[in-house]
Amino acid sequence: MTDSKRHGQADEVREFLSTRRARITPQRAGLPVFGGNRRVTGLRREEVALLAGMSVDYYIRLERGNLRGASDSVLDSLSHALQLDDAERAHLYDLARATASERRPPTATGRIRPVVLRVLDAMTDQPAYIRNGRFDILAANPLGQALYAPVYDSPLFAQRGPVNTARFLFLDPGSADFWPEREKAANDSVALLRTETGRSPQDKGLMDLIGELSTKSDEFARRWARHDVRFHHSGVKQLHHPLVGDLALPYEALDLPADPGLRITVYSPEPDSPERQALDLLASWIQSTSQRQ
Repeated sequence: MTDSKRHGQADEVREFLSTRRARITPQRAGLPVFGGNRRVTGLRREEVALLAGMSVDYYIRLERGNLRGASDSVLDSLSHALQLDDAERAHLYDLARATASERRPPTATGRIRPVVLRVLDAMTDQPAYIRNGRFDILAANPLGQALYAPVYDSPLFAQRGPVNTARFLFLDPGSADFWPEREKAANDSVALLRTETGRSPQDKGLMDLIGELSTKSDEFARRWARHDVRFHHSGVKQLHHPLVGDLALPYEALDLPADPGLRITVYSPEPDSPERQALDLLASWIQSTSQRQ
């Protein structure tokens, strides 16, 4: 790891720990408060050290970005003291591994194995697509591509590829029509990208994307400074499609263990639901369009 990358990783650790510390009040941590003149937002460093059962000097060293040599028990104690959720705890471990390792972790190649493409295409009734950690859509079945038509049709990708939902979200004004809950979509996307930087700190394409969005979108930059992270395995996504209207689509996002960094997302509405009927209508439109060509 070069000196510049090492310093960058230390900055990531420092900002993550300091932002987590700032959000916890002494009352929330169960600590007594003496006097009303506190100069810090959230906990003081010595209070975190007390809660984590470590010396103040050692915690200061950790918050300065030096996680090298920190044991699992130390990271667990720190996670408990800062009241980290599962995603934040995993992110802290990712940062510690990145600090300790000189090796480049495996990243997605962008090549999708034929068997995976066959699985994708076999899902004829459910929209599905495969993306990497940078939010590049690398493949989609016909219904998935039709569902995400506003993204595919964006002028952003007319002369560059692949289609990228994060670029569309923050750089194309039309994204507000596609995502009715755009605020939530923006928060989730930034938190997922932050999570990915912990897993893949040496992914140049990822860092280039972060730099581009930070430069071109104040909305992205403000969220990026929060250092929020999250998991994204299942839920209901609110979308607005220009042909079939508003949709509330349950989804599952599954990692592909044999293809590090790749994930398949599948939308599967309840039978006979308005969303199922809307997707059937969209499938009929795909079929009629292909027959005319």
